Amino acid sequence: MRVLVLGTSSGAGKTTVCAMICRHLMREGLDPVPFKALNLSLNSYATRDGGEIGIGQAFQAWSCGLEPETDMNPILLKPSGGGVIQMVLRGKPHQDVTKDCPMDRAAAMDAAAEAYSRLSSEHGFVVCEGSGSPAELNLIERDIANVGLMRRLGIPAILVGDIERGGVFAAIYGTWLLIPEDVRPLVKGFVINRFRGEPSILRSGIEEVERLTGMRCLGVLPYMHLRFPDEDSLSSSEGKLEGSDARSAFMDNMDELTDACERELDFEALEEIARS
Repeated sequence: MRVLVLGTSSGAGKTTVCAMICRHLMREGLDPVPFKALNLSLNSYATRDGGEIGIGQAFQAWSCGLEPETDMNPILLKPSGGGVIQMVLRGKPHQDVTKDCPMDRAAAMDAAAEAYSRLSSEHGFVVCEGSGSPAELNLIERDIANVGLMRRLGIPAILVGDIERGGVFAAIYGTWLLIPEDVRPLVKGFVINRFRGEPSILRSGIEEVERLTGMRCLGVLPYMHLRFPDEDSLSSSEGKLEGSDARSAFMDNMDELTDACERELDFEALEEIARS
């Protein structure tokens, strides 16, 4: 089984929602593993074999009860300033990407597909995370982690929207509408994240988005004042973080979030999507 978690924007909550899904699936004995084909982040984690991946995938691996490994994030892009981005491929520095020395997208896509294939063969459920937004019109044809992954591997997807920012229905519908028509049918559901209040007041808006898109709403997740690893500048460094070390504190927060969201997210529908 596999599912791709997309976001209406960076900071919508993809990393945390993926980690929460991983935690739930681990509790259910479904042997999950995280995967992010391409990550743009300066916050990285050193794996035991000396590789380097995004901190978000390390966090998701811990949520699965796994040790982080480079296949979980085969392509890591680290902005260096001055129009230079360091490309880390399979955990090792590969090249400096510049305007005059672009990334070889075909080779990078092959590396991502190979890493995904290895994880899929070793685990029961691959929880994939997209990167940024899948609806960046200037980037779609070069995309690897969102539309590129759907086109290459046919992975079904769900879309996460952040209601804390406002305009969540426009963000969800607009993102769905801008996703290319050839992969749009793979986007099967959506989740509203960080809601403060009574979810029933959203019902009419949810039903209209379901009617317009054919997607189903998998749940409305509550806002919780918890801190998780920061992946980029749009992540929030605020929130409760208590424990003897950062890793155990993050995992205590993840268990608290998972306990709350298990009541709000339709995991049966998620598994049905993952089998499609």
